[in-house]
This record gives sequence, structure tokens and C-alpha cells, in this order.
Amino acid sequence: MTTTAPGRPGTALVIGEALVDVVIHPGEEPVDIPGGSPANVALGLARLGRDVELDCWIGTDPRGTAVRAHLEASGVRLTTGCDGAARTSTAQATIGEDRAATYVFDLDWNPPYPTRTRGTEDPLLVHTGSIAAILEPGASTVASVLKDFRATSTICYDPNARPQLMGTSEEARATVEALVALSDLVKCSDEDITWFYGEDCDLEEVLRGWLKIGPSLVVVTRGKKGALALSASGVRLEVPADPNVVVADTVGAGDSFMGGLEDALWSENLVGADRREALRTVDADTVERIVRHAASIADITVSRAGANPPTRDELG
Repeated sequence: MTTTAPGRPGTALVIGEALVDVVIHPGEEPVDIPGGSPANVALGLARLGRDVELDCWIGTDPRGTAVRAHLEASGVRLTTGCDGAARTSTAQATIGEDRAATYVFDLDWNPPYPTRTRGTEDPLLVHTGSIAAILEPGASTVASVLKDFRATSTICYDPNARPQLMGTSEEARATVEALVALSDLVKCSDEDITWFYGEDCDLEEVLRGWLKIGPSLVVVTRGKKGALALSASGVRLEVPADPNVVVADTVGAGDSFMGGLEDALWSENLVGADRREALRTVDADTVERIVRHAASIADITVSRAGANPPTRDELG
């Protein structure tokens, strides 16, 4: 039996890259695995029972066909015209001895502006992040989508620093802060913040600065230190990492966490522009439920190989 996703009915729109991760484990042959940070978020939400549409930029080549099949198998719908790329982008993911992944990218990013595929229904939630929000010409489309859909939707953003693709940290920081200002929920890692703001930055000071310019909730993941959440309502919450989780690899961990945050907002009736004020005044107990839900989903993902987020039934 499939568990019904709690919360009001509606859709999510994810705009961002879908690509093929060419995963290389030490001493093994490379393996092609469909991925891309926003695509992983869309996949995670769909597996949790959410109605999700992905605006991406893939080709009709064998890799693009594999990406489409992978996403549609879990219920993700792709926007019309998103398969117009000359080739499907790749990310070579090398898994180190510590099980963490490092990436080398071959990308093309120029998605169509998304149109509704189900009448005139607007999404309750719009997500973007990572390469899609920085790399032109598609980054301009992403910015337009966030501005246009803010009137109807909760805006969620994961900066997901990619130093190889984002120019200097100063250049990237300006773009990131402009998108943070449009967002209701921002999730990032401590490594992201260090790259954007420097080794000597005060992490909490950065997060509080973000809260002042737009979001209602910011959450940072800190590996073995667990997650830290700050809210515009004054909540400060730390959720420790589970020491009993056996890590297979970290591919897709942050994306699963992000999808978990969004799913929890949905379950708490905090998605949709009409719920923006409720999110802005969220209490500590609700923030804790949201972050713990996201952490439990990420724990399952890291316990198995690749970006393989759980279904709602797997959450128990």
C-alpha cells in the first residue's frame, strides 16, 4: 500500500539541471547514473508522493533518454521542450576513500520557460539551485521563474557551490544573495558558505544576514556536526547527526535533505504564497519536525549507493 502524502493538494515545480553522473569508484569501471542536484530534489519529492514537474535541459541522445526514464519511473513529469539540448550534460563524480564525491562537469544549460501542463494550475512550491541558478543563459530563466512565481508559490533555493563553474566566489556571491532575497526557504552546506564567504566567515552571521534580506527559514548541513536551522521568527535549532548511520556514499545527500525540508513544509501546511506569513512566524517545535524529517530522509540516502532517495513507505 502506498502512503498518501500529507498536506494540501497541489504541485511542485523544480527548475534546474538533469544530467548523467559518471560515477567512478576507486579501482572500478565508470558507471552512468542519472542525476543533477535539482533533478534529485524532484525525484525525492516524487518518491514522497508529491506531484512534481521538472524544467530541465536534456537531449534525446541515449543519456537523455535514460535520464527521462529514470525520472518518469518515479513520477516526475518533464516540461514541454526540455529535451532540446544537443547533448545531455554530464558530471564525472569520483568517489574518494572517505566516500565523498568530487565533480568535473560538461554542461549545457538553456531550459525553456516553463508553461503549465495541467490547465492554469500554479505550483504551491518552486525549487531551484546549484548550477542552474548560476550558469547562463539558463540562469536568467531561473531568476525570471522565481520572480514570476513568488506571487503564488513558496520559493526554495539551494546554492550548492560548484567552484569549477561559478567563477570567483565574489561573483557567485552576488548572484546567490539576489536569489536568497527571493526565497522563503534556503538550504546549504557549511562548505558552500565557506566557499562563498571565505574560511574565516562566521557561519551564523551569514545565515542571519540572509534572513534579513528575504527567507523565513535557513538551514545549513554540517556533516557529522548535524544541521543548524535559523528562522525569521527567532528560532535557533541544532539537530545532531545520527552516529549509527553507515555511509555508502554522499551522492545526493544534500538533495535528499532539501527535498525532505520541502516535503515537511508541505506536511505542515506551509507551502503556497498564502502561507508565507505562517512560515515567517513558524515556532520551534515545527522547525524541529521539519529538520528532523529532512535528516531522516538524508540518512537513508547516504546508507545506499548513489542518489537514491526513499519513498514515503520506506520512512516507516
